[in-house]
Amino acid sequence: MTAAASHLSTIEKILIIKLRAVGDVLLSTIVTKNLRLAFPSAVIHYLTEPPGREVVHLNPFIDDVLVFDKETMSGAGLIRAVRRRRYDLVIDLFGNPRTALVTWLSRASVRVGYRFRGRSYAYNVIAEPRGDHVHNTEFNLDALRALGIDIPDRNIYFQFSRADRHFIDGFLTEAGLGTRGLACMNPGGGWYTKRWGIEQFAALGDRIVETRGMDVVLAWGPGEEDDALRIKGLMRYDAFVPPPTTLGQLGALLKRCKLLVTNDSGPMHIAAALGTPVLAIFGPTNPQLQGPFGPNHALVRKEGLECLGCNLTSCPIGHPCMKTLTVDEVADKFDELMERNIGRS
Repeated sequence: MTAAASHLSTIEKILIIKLRAVGDVLLSTIVTKNLRLAFPSAVIHYLTEPPGREVVHLNPFIDDVLVFDKETMSGAGLIRAVRRRRYDLVIDLFGNPRTALVTWLSRASVRVGYRFRGRSYAYNVIAEPRGDHVHNTEFNLDALRALGIDIPDRNIYFQFSRADRHFIDGFLTEAGLGTRGLACMNPGGGWYTKRWGIEQFAALGDRIVETRGMDVVLAWGPGEEDDALRIKGLMRYDAFVPPPTTLGQLGALLKRCKLLVTNDSGPMHIAAALGTPVLAIFGPTNPQLQGPFGPNHALVRKEGLECLGCNLTSCPIGHPCMKTLTVDEVADKFDELMERNIGRS
């Protein structure tokens, strides 16, 4: 045990840091129950950016969420806010130059982070980064392993409220949904290179209605409503586009669905956390590192392409990973996943 780790018995106040993407924040929640079990009487806070707040604000193992909004807070203001709270343990799961500096200046007696170039100065407990070899959940757990903390829990957590559930129940009732199974399709994704085609999604939706007798709901987030409406317009059968939703309301919707078909995105991870089976479409990202977490899911991608997993946000060769992935290939995986999860609510 390191000298810093020897102070664990005196820990009373903990800060977890994970900024940016909804999916990354959600995958980091695998540390929260393990920390609560290791420090049952400690105060646990979580620092993230505005989109991430919706992921963790109802987490039962977190006492409070700090939000770093670049529009209203400077970097110096963030450092002051962290120092005022006098944390004993800071765990930097993000590891960029800003969060390393915040961790270093926190004055915490135990500061945990990863051995990224130019950032090790900030930490006195250092984990070796394995983000290019293991799933993101394991990367997050490595911070706890570096502390010598047991890991009895291997779940990710997303909670929605009773009001979120009532909102979605109202939408489904008004739309006349609920008597048949619901299949959700999510055509969005942070990069265009992650997105399967609108026409393909429409054809898949028709196939689901024809072969499974299910209703199709089209999930969408900020800036994505037009794509959902285009799919609805291209389908021969009716599809349902919900009103604007918060992440909690989206979670309540995904919980009501038998299956989600999605690009690599935040909703993919939300559905996985809630136990809804996921068929995830992958191309430029690596599903072994970033795929849906848990056993009841399936992946589909255009196997045989040398460029798979390129991690590029723009494609110089015409986007073959998505453009050549056929409706039949995705529909076959959909059927396999449905059969595997037959009888699930």
